[in-house]
Amino acid sequence: MKSERIPEKLVYRLEEISRIAQLDPEVIDAWEKEFYFIHAAKTGSGHKIFRKKDLAIIIRLKELLEKKGLTLAGAKRKIEEEFGIKTPTPVHPDRLKKVLYQVREQLQEIANSLEKDSKKT
Repeated sequence: MKSERIPEKLVYRLEEISRIAQLDPEVIDAWEKEFYFIHAAKTGSGHKIFRKKDLAIIIRLKELLEKKGLTLAGAKRKIEEEFGIKTPTPVHPDRLKKVLYQVREQLQEIANSLEKDSKKT
């Protein structure tokens, strides 16, 4: 795929990504679920938008899967390597639970503080 065919923009709608990469939108949606490093956002009207980096990753994924014949896992490793993406390390559930309890306590303290402030005025 030649880069001169890709318009220079900050964000691309799903339809544009589909047209540029020559992939069905359903494939892009599936890849978004499969690969943690593809991030779509939504506009106020509910349209999916992607960053330029996501477009580059999608185009490279297509090449790795179709032309190089890599598996999804192999393509994932190659993308992480080429784009300098670090695999997130899993967090032990007990540690996660502890952090969530701490966050909840802090939020409750903030809510209580705001409630006291609103009663003073």
